[in-house]
Amino acid sequence: MPTLFPEEVRSIIEALLFVSSDPLSAKTIAEIVEIDEKDVVAVVSEIKAQLERETRGFRLLEVAGGYSFATRPEHSVYLEKLLKPQLSALSQAALETLAIIAYKQPITRSEIDEIRGVKSDSSVSTLLERGLIEEVGRKDGPGRPILYGTTQEFLKYFGLKSLADLPPQQEEMFLTAK
Repeated sequence: MPTLFPEEVRSIIEALLFVSSDPLSAKTIAEIVEIDEKDVVAVVSEIKAQLERETRGFRLLEVAGGYSFATRPEHSVYLEKLLKPQLSALSQAALETLAIIAYKQPITRSEIDEIRGVKSDSSVSTLLERGLIEEVGRKDGPGRPILYGTTQEFLKYFGLKSLADLPPQQEEMFLTAK
């Protein structure tokens, strides 16, 4: 590959981020553009800063272990009018189940049911279908129940870099129903 000028590198990285439906890691971008990973991080930082300075309609986020363009949250009301969200909101039961999995993973369905005090079969199925959770193994013990955990799609859906970005757990959050 010929030596690229800094403006070309920037333009290529912007194009890669624009066409990718999933966040791209600095490593992936570096491999594609054939430059050092640290140079990718520097260019991405410049792009992010410029978008912020210019108050553009979109921004560059670090999410789910990579970088991704996203619209500004303050424009959501207008975007919703255009898109009429196709991904329906999660039910209260699904959100409760997802919160339990996010904070307690890996966790079995029976452990989720015990915390919620009701069956979670439907919610777990919905979350699996949406790709927000996945089977991460089996627990040692009778019946070897399936263990569930969150996915990269979960991080992307909620705009998190990692699980460490979850809000602190409140004490009363997971009191076991009796």
